Amino acid sequence: MTTSTVENSYAHLQGPKWSPAEKAIASKQELDDVIQHTKTMVGVKQPSDLWEVEYYLTQRRKEMDRQYDYRYSVLTMVFGDLVRSGCLPEASLQGLRPNKLKHVRPYTKAQP
Repeated sequence: MTTSTVENSYAHLQGPKWSPAEKAIASKQELDDVIQHTKTMVGVKQPSDLWEVEYYLTQRRKEMDRQYDYRYSVLTMVFGDLVRSGCLPEASLQGLRPNKLKHVRPYTKAQP
């Protein structure tokens, strides 16, 4: 096996290259929801209210860090799972390049 064959095989396992803007598409809607919810919580009247906001934000960050795995090798599955589960509208994928959309679309279909 030649070096270029091995490199091409490895590149296939990594999947397509994703730009920072394309990665951001996945979490944008959920971040917008967190911002809206936080705005409703910010009627802080006493110190304990402030810590409730901090706790909420910390928990959401941890959940989103687990949900939005930005490793190149799994990002197509992340996008597909988010669309399939209703967390991300398919229209939000319009910022992706066509070569990436073709890899994501199979994962948007319901699993048997």
